[in-house]
Formats: sequence, structure tokens, C-alpha cells
Amino acid sequence: MIQLRDLTEDDSERLFLWRREPEVDRWMCGRAAQTLDEHERWFDRFREDSGSRGWIIVHGERPVGFLTLRGLDGCDRRAEWGWYIGDADARGRGVGRAAQALGLDRAFDDLGLNKVWAEVLADNETALKAQAAAGFRREGYLRSHTLKGDRFRDVVLLAMLADEWRARRPAYVRGLTASRLIAA
Repeated sequence: MIQLRDLTEDDSERLFLWRREPEVDRWMCGRAAQTLDEHERWFDRFREDSGSRGWIIVHGERPVGFLTLRGLDGCDRRAEWGWYIGDADARGRGVGRAAQALGLDRAFDDLGLNKVWAEVLADNETALKAQAAAGFRREGYLRSHTLKGDRFRDVVLLAMLADEWRARRPAYVRGLTASRLIAA
């Protein structure tokens, strides 16, 4: 069963290690913290930011990933969405799809957002397919938008509205509940 739990101080080092994993970092916009001190400064700023929320994705009892919403303190009822599966053993098993469903429920039902949006590297076909399956729609394409390593990369802007999620949710979660990835 997949669950989201609130971020705690104890998660800092785990996030640092996950974010530095080559398979996670290669698909992230921006640069991973190079030192634990640099990461802990980011972690403290993130946790103190009233406009940011983060949850650890848990599979059974094991932490396996991270889901975030940022920009929650604006008046437009929208936030930037992001997530990744940091535990290699949890990838490709439906954990990300389940985490998306739980995160979208939190965003739209618990937090009352109207829109969540995401930036995804244009060549990250797995993430683009996963987001599209949940109902995210392409809203833009930003050429040479982020510097990753030594080259600029294109970014796809995706978004979903609350009423789109509510319409899509029953079909999307049906398979997840049948597979016992999330509760009904």
C-alpha cells in the first residue's frame, strides 16, 4: 500500500542521497546539492517556507520517494508539482502512479487548489507518459530552458485542473485500488 506521510527532520539525509542518485538527478531540473551542508540549508528553507509542502512516498513501511507542492501561498490557488521515486527497487511498480493519485487528492481536496503544474525535461518520456496518464495536459514548451550538466535542455510545461482530476480520478484509481497500491 502506498501512502504519503509528512516530511520530518529525519528525512533530510535520505533526500540528499536520493537526489544525488544518477537515475534521479538526470531527470531533475537544476543541480543537486553537492554537499550535505548545502542540502541541509535547502531542506531547512523548504520546511520553513509556508508556501511549500513535501511528503515522503511510503511503500509498505519503506520510504521510497518524495512529492512536493510549491507556491501554495499565492492567491491564485495553484502550485508547482514535483515528485520522484528515489528507491530504485520501487521504480516501475506503480508506486509513482499511486503517489500521483494521493498527491492530487491532497492538492485539490485537502488544499483546495484549482491547478497544479509541472516542468518536465522534454526527453523524460517516462515522466511525460506518467503525468499524461494521470490527466496532466501539455501547456507549453520551453526551449533550452534549464542547464543540466554542460548543456541546455528543453522543458515541457504540464498542468491539471481540479475539475479535470475529479472527472478522471475514478478511472485512474480503479486499477490502483484493485492492485492494492492505494486504499479505496
